[in-house]
Amino acid sequence: MLALANIISRMCFIPAAAALMVAAALPAQAQSADTSFFITSVGIGNGANLGGLAGADNYCQTLAQAAGAGAKTWRAYLSTQPADGKPAVNARDRIGKGPWQNSKGVVVAKDVAELHGTNNLTKQTALTEKGDVNNGRGDTPNRHDILTGSQADGTAFAAGDDRTCKNWTSSTQGAAMLGHADRIGLRDDDASKSWNSSHPSRGPDGGCSQADLKSTGGDGLLYCFAAN
Repeated sequence: MLALANIISRMCFIPAAAALMVAAALPAQAQSADTSFFITSVGIGNGANLGGLAGADNYCQTLAQAAGAGAKTWRAYLSTQPADGKPAVNARDRIGKGPWQNSKGVVVAKDVAELHGTNNLTKQTALTEKGDVNNGRGDTPNRHDILTGSQADGTAFAAGDDRTCKNWTSSTQGAAMLGHADRIGLRDDDASKSWNSSHPSRGPDGGCSQADLKSTGGDGLLYCFAAN
């Protein structure tokens, strides 16, 4: 009788154990839904021609949707310069108020001021929408260059020198300001450590092609922030 009781007990335990395994998996889905910041795991693939701000925002939204965080409104961290009678757009004004956290639940900045001050963006916290660490300096390939078109305070550059590849519509003309997601560069200075304003793109085609972006350590990647 005792042996029979043990068998019955074990039979009853199996579904319970399975239920616990399912329950353990649920927080990961909820955590993904709470994601409000990521680096795109891949670029659009057409150099810095992103289809303008609208195309870049749509790309962030699409990747967020695939990762389970599509209920939010996503914006690419990009500035545009004055052109064709249109005013500049500041990246810092497009991304909401914060706080922003990665797919692991780590807060990278509580608000816009902290994001552009002493934030918590590092190679280990600036994760992709898949929750992966993005390759940085010393990795193969290096992909630490992120398109921003912005100054260190998150504002746009004045008209003149192109720092946005014709406001994200060209893969053949201009250059793009880049940030270092891993906060590491060739020198030990503020620019090399800047997450959003390290150096302009450059390369054999001038700065905006896919080959140009790859040549200096990038792939046309973007920072994406939930604006709500």
